Amino acid sequence: MYGHAARRENQYVEQPMGLFSKFKRSREDELVDLDDRSPRLGVKYRDLLLMNEIAKRAADLSQPRHVIFYLYAPSDDIGRLIAAEARTHGFEAQVRQPLPEYPGSWTVACETHVVLTPQFVRESVDLFEALAERHHADYDGWEAAA
Repeated sequence: MYGHAARRENQYVEQPMGLFSKFKRSREDELVDLDDRSPRLGVKYRDLLLMNEIAKRAADLSQPRHVIFYLYAPSDDIGRLIAAEARTHGFEAQVRQPLPEYPGSWTVACETHVVLTPQFVRESVDLFEALAERHHADYDGWEAAA
């Protein structure tokens, strides 16, 4: 598995390279906000970078792979609400007890097996960001098997 995005940081990075280099902005040296979206695909640059890393390591991108989205809920009850709604969108979801170093933060792990496409990533990130906002939770990102 390759790591999920860091919690909401305002980081900047040079344009993505490799498989997704066609989504670069016009200037090679221009820096991009990772939360900006590709004008072509509507996918956030941070997600395109992760997709690019997976593509570098994957043998066949047309095959379904295990994908997990992470959210952090302020209570077990809210975590269960988020998990229930994620299930209505075809995800398996579970709520995990808080880690000792993060009391009051229940992890909601939403999993599926799917072909990793820009459309799937865009729609799923939008779904989980909306769930987090609606339930006063935090969306942390996603990871996928290579």
